[in-house]
Amino acid sequence: MKEVRVIELFAGVGGFRVGLDRADSDFFKTIWANQWEPATKVQHAAMVYEKNFGAGSVVNNDINQVKTEDIPDHDMLVGGFPCQDYSVATTLSNSKGIEGKKGVLWWSIYRILKEKGDNRPEIVFLENVDRLLLSPASQRGRDFAIILECLNELGYIVEWRVINAAEYAMPQKRRRTYIVGYKKDGIIGKTFTKPEDWLFRSGVFAKAFPVFIEEKLPALRTLKLSEKKKDRLLDITSEFNGNNKLHPFENSGLMVDGIAYSVTTIPVCKDKPMTIRDIMVNPEEVPAEFYVPEEQIARWQYYKGAKREPRTKKNGVQYMYAEGGMEFPDSIDKPSRTIITSEGGKSPDRCRHVIQDQTGRLRRLVPVELERLNMFPSDHTKLEGVDNGNRAFLMGNALVCGIVTKVGEELEKRLK
Repeated sequence: MKEVRVIELFAGVGGFRVGLDRADSDFFKTIWANQWEPATKVQHAAMVYEKNFGAGSVVNNDINQVKTEDIPDHDMLVGGFPCQDYSVATTLSNSKGIEGKKGVLWWSIYRILKEKGDNRPEIVFLENVDRLLLSPASQRGRDFAIILECLNELGYIVEWRVINAAEYAMPQKRRRTYIVGYKKDGIIGKTFTKPEDWLFRSGVFAKAFPVFIEEKLPALRTLKLSEKKKDRLLDITSEFNGNNKLHPFENSGLMVDGIAYSVTTIPVCKDKPMTIRDIMVNPEEVPAEFYVPEEQIARWQYYKGAKREPRTKKNGVQYMYAEGGMEFPDSIDKPSRTIITSEGGKSPDRCRHVIQDQTGRLRRLVPVELERLNMFPSDHTKLEGVDNGNRAFLMGNALVCGIVTKVGEELEKRLK
């Protein structure tokens, strides 16, 4: 292949596009993108996308209302499909998974792939939270099994890996599930080897993100997604892990012909780790509002500290609340913790970052630092009408572009 035509779904501010452009912008050509945030009057993400990639570069309509015939034929479909219903930000028992409002958007991907028929893309490259492998709580792994079976039905070999960006020398501890599907009769699909070899040595993830290899490779967990020849999706929906006793999918795996192979792998990286210090701006670039007022420090310490204290529920029931302590301030000589969408708030909060900068004062992270922690270009989200809180929210929803770049580089070697 001389070039790969890419469409980007649930594009956000263009994390997949940034990552693939870094891999090779002459090879990966993003020809169409879609971004729509429901129940939001101002579409900040789409505004930022268009600012960076040009007028008309993104379709700002609900993907459920976009006809497949209006989406150009393409070689690769990419997307971080919305993950709120699987997110670690909510308890697993409250997660509605594929049945949830956001989770149903998986079916938009499936619909496009199915309706493209013989013109469906050579490669599908997706990102979601690691909780996806356990969703829903009442039937662990069912949602992921449905996704795998959908891709199996459409003729794809699929591999997945749960990757923590910081374990591969990137500046943020962000753990996400990455999924890549290859047409069985396509350029990469035809090179498929044995499952053990692919997962540990020769696969795309194995090359892009090496893992520890023992003298004798461990046995893979093998799991049939469904025992039925017909109505497999319905069977998985009702029967998969019905007694909820299995932990069906490990952090690395592969699906071929409706059989899933998985194993726990250990990351290996010899590169020098990136840290918060590496992405910090100079003090003169920090607005005064980001420094923590002296009178708030005690409150920040309380939220970050260990607790064991009696509390009362709304119904009057008393209980003992306990949680462990967190580092305060955050070390600038380590990768950051995971950025969340509320990172931009000013008030004391357990999850927001506070660092001590070159002045010796405590402060929150500024938007350009959040961008750099996700490996976006500096000021990628800077735009009139998009305030600092909006910019932090957009980064809390984004992926680490460096992951996409490494996968893109490996795909290019094989596709060329």
